[in-house]
Amino acid sequence: MLGIPRSSRYIAHATLILGILIVAFPIYYTFVASTHSLQTILRPPLPLLPGKEFFANYYQALFGGIGQIGGVNVWTLLLNSTIVALGIAVGKIVISILSAYAIVFFRFPGRMVFFWLIFITLMLPVEVRILPTYKVMVDLNLIDTYTGLIVPLIASATATLLFRQFFLTIPGELVEAARVDGAGPWRFFKDILLPLSATNIAALFVILFIYGWTQYLWPLLVTNRNDMNTIVIGLRKMISFADADTQWHLVMVTCILAIVPPVLVVVFMQRWFVRGLVETEK
Repeated sequence: MLGIPRSSRYIAHATLILGILIVAFPIYYTFVASTHSLQTILRPPLPLLPGKEFFANYYQALFGGIGQIGGVNVWTLLLNSTIVALGIAVGKIVISILSAYAIVFFRFPGRMVFFWLIFITLMLPVEVRILPTYKVMVDLNLIDTYTGLIVPLIASATATLLFRQFFLTIPGELVEAARVDGAGPWRFFKDILLPLSATNIAALFVILFIYGWTQYLWPLLVTNRNDMNTIVIGLRKMISFADADTQWHLVMVTCILAIVPPVLVVVFMQRWFVRGLVETEK
């Protein structure tokens, strides 16, 4: 901070605080609404301080049945979203790191052809694959199952490309040293590549978990039962076109609960996430 005028530091801090307030106020207002009764929300203006219905609203949402989603509670929706997000994140990382490992460290005919076929899929929007993928899920009886929600989304050309680019930076001397030491392909992958890739895996996990958590179109197509809905789909079903038919206090509770798991993942993995994005030397 040497050489920077004090007035400039004040302006920078004031701008930062203003930005935080602009971003955080809608979330705070949603939380306030989640602690008031439906009558208070429907009778504006909404107070700026939390109300007395916090425990009642959150208990009703988590453990009581919500009529708009067939009597399913938010806890079930949270569990579904967590399973789907974890399955997508872990599945994408496992498939991508193994694919990149095979492309970089093994020599076989058509190796680069396969890589470019994977890379080309980046140019195909999800909507192009929706109908054939849905047909496959129907034929395999995977509608309203976790397998149907997760498996079509676990391939990732982006993650494969990122792992490949990282593996290309690993010195050939390290590979030769491992071979001289008697390390086979599996031992080299498990004992050397995985530890070196830890920060990359952590950064990708955060991104892919949020990607899986916020999925809307695919879960909307492959889930017909309310108890298999993710929290994003359940939240949409809870909102009716008529305000009087919408339990807004429970909607606000669901909104708050929906952002808690992604925030916790980012907070607890922040150090690894930042290192995975900025670290260049291994």
